[in-house]
Amino acid sequence: MAGVTIQDITKSYGAVQVIHGVNVEIADGEFVALVGPSGCGKSTLLRMIAGLEPINSGTIAIGDRVVNNLPPAARDIAMVFQTYALYPHKSVAENMGFALKVAKTDKAEIARRVREAAEILSLTEYLDRKPRHLSGGQRQRVAMGRAIVRDPQVFLFDEPLSNLDAKLRIQMRTEIKELHQRLKTTTVFVTHDQIEAMTLADRIVVMQAGRIEQIGTPLELYDNPANEFVATFIGAPSMNLMEATLKTGVIDLSGHDVPYPGSAASGPARLGVRPEHLSLVGEGEGLPMQVKVVEPTGSETMVFLTFAGQDITAVFRDRHAFAPGQTIHLAPDPDHLHCFDAATGQRIG
Repeated sequence: MAGVTIQDITKSYGAVQVIHGVNVEIADGEFVALVGPSGCGKSTLLRMIAGLEPINSGTIAIGDRVVNNLPPAARDIAMVFQTYALYPHKSVAENMGFALKVAKTDKAEIARRVREAAEILSLTEYLDRKPRHLSGGQRQRVAMGRAIVRDPQVFLFDEPLSNLDAKLRIQMRTEIKELHQRLKTTTVFVTHDQIEAMTLADRIVVMQAGRIEQIGTPLELYDNPANEFVATFIGAPSMNLMEATLKTGVIDLSGHDVPYPGSAASGPARLGVRPEHLSLVGEGEGLPMQVKVVEPTGSETMVFLTFAGQDITAVFRDRHAFAPGQTIHLAPDPDHLHCFDAATGQRIG
């Protein structure tokens, strides 16, 4: 196994620059997720690590080797794609062992590695089947098995769960996490789904427009987002942002003062509050909000509201029978407030 070091990487297609001086240090055995909206450059960065895309400047090192000029086959990585990329005419065992066969590995060694990977992924009984006889989840496990048998220094995953239905995605998330805990191979995982990133990764790299917005553990990003983009991208439902004015010791929300001792700054701002950090209070307290839609999910009640012309989402663990058009009063938890500069979107305090 080995770590991955990305230093000052840039990438352009003609006059269009898509990666702007990215720096990431991935430790040996770490699971890192690259997350961001479509087109942010995360898959391009992964393909540059794999050697499938040339870089314009900077360096990529896997372990102690700078791999800028090495072909993919010489980088000791294994990649799992969004499409399973299985040979339809080959059996599961043949698909899993194909790269080893091309490398002229001994047949007995190929059989041993395929058997071990199949046991890890619960594929032993399917080794003689063709891919068309497998479910989507089983095909994805075959693709993962094909990577495992190579025993690489680094696993690269490019949105491997996006073609699966919701239930199967949750199951495969668990299997990928268990696989990493067992093998402890350095893993870089690309996804646009922040829930996948939160549940799988040791650390998350949040990207937007070819730049890194923030790097941290899932809870660091959730609890202390560096800016509004990270605040609203990480977490589901998204963080609420309300137009505000910072004053001494308080923050003014459309004429309603909320205690905010966290900063000496003053002026226009936006207050961020996560949906679960809004509490129901009595009339005359908190912020008056009008109910638009109520969505009971069983374990939670999600309520969509308006406050001073702004859309707000609240999540309650208790069950409530609110009616559309009803006015309720909610108070932000003073221990979980996030304040952002109105002009730059950067965190204040």
